[in-house]
Amino acid sequence: MVSRSRKALIIGAGIAGPAAAILLKRAGFNVELFEAWPYSAGIGGGLQIAPNGMRVLAEIGVADDMIAAGSVADSFDFRSQSGRKIGSINGNMVRRFGQPAVNMRRSTLLEAIVNKAWCENVELRFEKRLARIEDRADRPIVAHFTDGSSAEGDFLIGADGVHSMVRQHVLPDGPRPFDTGLIGFGGFVPRALIEDTGIGQRVEATFGTSGFFGYGLCSPDPQCGAMWWSTQPSQGLNAAAYRAMDQEVIRHHLLDFHAGWHEPIPSILHAADNIVATDTLDVATLPVWSRGRTLLIGDAAHATSPHAGQGASLALEDAMRLACLMREGRDLGQTFQAFEQQRRPRAERIVAIARRNGNSKREFSATGAWLRDHMFKILIPITSRGMDFMYAYDAGNLTSRPERSGQRDRQAA
Repeated sequence: MVSRSRKALIIGAGIAGPAAAILLKRAGFNVELFEAWPYSAGIGGGLQIAPNGMRVLAEIGVADDMIAAGSVADSFDFRSQSGRKIGSINGNMVRRFGQPAVNMRRSTLLEAIVNKAWCENVELRFEKRLARIEDRADRPIVAHFTDGSSAEGDFLIGADGVHSMVRQHVLPDGPRPFDTGLIGFGGFVPRALIEDTGIGQRVEATFGTSGFFGYGLCSPDPQCGAMWWSTQPSQGLNAAAYRAMDQEVIRHHLLDFHAGWHEPIPSILHAADNIVATDTLDVATLPVWSRGRTLLIGDAAHATSPHAGQGASLALEDAMRLACLMREGRDLGQTFQAFEQQRRPRAERIVAIARRNGNSKREFSATGAWLRDHMFKILIPITSRGMDFMYAYDAGNLTSRPERSGQRDRQAA
């Protein structure tokens, strides 16, 4: 049994951080969680939590709340720019994997797990931006913050995302985030805009000659219960440049880019407001995920582009697997090594799939897009079966085996 006096410092209150805080607290650790930004509600776009991530949310105790506040998504349908159906993946998710995939607002998930952390008596500190980490032998590890304050603990978890400051401590000369050349736009529109198409429990995704557009239901709210997103080549402008523009200018850009695409895409864009623009970033594979008493999890360890729909679910898996290993009470170095050995092959496999999927959303000639769509029509029924490894994974199962990279990686989505 682990000592209740051991204290975890967690940097980052996105998805991985609060989830790890809750699970470590239940494992008998004292936990203090720090977030650089002020606490705020209603921030962010839409996302999908796959069955593997929902399994962790069920363990935390918020899965039913997310199903009620979100929308179950039982298939992913792919279409060409004209609207012709290319193929479909998934289906019968609950029967096959024990949990559904659920579309939701990111803010709904963040608020739920942060509130759960508060209920579990996790100490949460907002507006605490990490400056440096001090890890000296025979002393507590110390997190120093830019406001001059500090905190001591027995170990530190970096869950501070793609721009991780903790990663710079683990790997001072390590890789930095780089722009993949794709930019994402997204937001929410009234449910009726897509509900009337009979979309039901499907997510619709369209490949164009350049770019990609997706939409699906994400909330019972009639005013903003449908989410949408557009991925396209950045064309020399980053997200910050678009965020500086008037919303109407961004809307006109999107309508021009998606001109001629099938309905309801034009209708969605005409109705869209509060459009969010984000750069699609990636980080090269890290040689190690830990240093001394510091460990990276989530995007801080294995940042993934959104093209496999697994970033949040992988972060939740990390939190669960770490808590399971920490319960064993082994030496900290052995625990961190075991965590990396068990998580790295799976994470890197999914990151590689996401990178390849992103390549299908770049610019094609009309002939190239036609060939891509016809190849997808052939490959999707075959490769969709190879995606089961993503959804069937149980991060709380201590007998789960590490996965081998490179097996059945030819996913087409």
